[in-house]
Amino acid sequence: MKNKLLVFSGNANKVLATSICRCLHVKLGDLSVDKFSDGEIRVKINENVRGHDVFIIQSTSYPSNDNLMELLIMIDALKRASAQRITAVLPYFGYARQDRKDQPRVPITAKLVANLLTVAGADRVLTIDLHAGQIQGFFDIPLDHLFAVKIFCDHVKKLGLNGNLVVVSPDVGGIKTARAYAKKLRCGLAIVDKRRIDDKKAEVMHIMGDVRGKHALIVDDMVATAGSLVEAVDAIKKQGALHVYAAITHPVLCGPAIDRLRKCHLKELIVTDTIPIGPEKKLNHIKVLSVASLLAEAIKRIHCEESISVLFASR
Repeated sequence: MKNKLLVFSGNANKVLATSICRCLHVKLGDLSVDKFSDGEIRVKINENVRGHDVFIIQSTSYPSNDNLMELLIMIDALKRASAQRITAVLPYFGYARQDRKDQPRVPITAKLVANLLTVAGADRVLTIDLHAGQIQGFFDIPLDHLFAVKIFCDHVKKLGLNGNLVVVSPDVGGIKTARAYAKKLRCGLAIVDKRRIDDKKAEVMHIMGDVRGKHALIVDDMVATAGSLVEAVDAIKKQGALHVYAAITHPVLCGPAIDRLRKCHLKELIVTDTIPIGPEKKLNHIKVLSVASLLAEAIKRIHCEESISVLFASR
């Protein structure tokens, strides 16, 4: 008899977790996550998980530390309740930008988070569009890395831009991802040459590639303060692009991001629901696509011990 599939969620993104359960035709697991009077996180599992295959949906987005601690404590609670296998599903993997020592005496926090998840008791991890691919190697447990490229490309095709579209990488490091989009959309490729001034600001030097008279689609894994995005949009418009779109998986949207996006010449910012967007951040030109069906299919395949390579091999 196959072990029962159970899906639980912390407080980070319950709407997405509910959508995933709807796709899987299962009920969201009964679990309480709140805080003690001193602010410490309290978790209680309200149903039997012994011997079952458990998936926890929890993005480690803002408030990152609370959401990460919730996830670690939920994993520990499930482990102590004798769940057979625990898969941590992180639609958005926080602390991913701290993936190497780019200055003296700084931590590699992405590796620390990987260690914490493993020590807490996670048996495997499922995530989408990591900021840096090498983070996969930080884990000593299986990690399944999915991509949102098909979700975005299906939407872009509906916009009717084919034949007059160019995909733009926001920096040299994103060329591989941009090439995958350009291949699927059968269009040209351009690259923004930029110089990062600090962690909040980047200066665009020039555009490598032809965008004049075309619709441009900037692709990236996350938008935080939107400084780099706005700089890129302005530079592309100055080069004669008709309209500029952006397909960015994780809408972190912190600090001055919303004010910048409100004033920017971006036709449409297409994001996913890996991170929930509050009412105060919803702009008319922000379009949210759901990754629920993608994650649900991956969860189903992991549970049934089937390959999930079909979901990401053909990026």
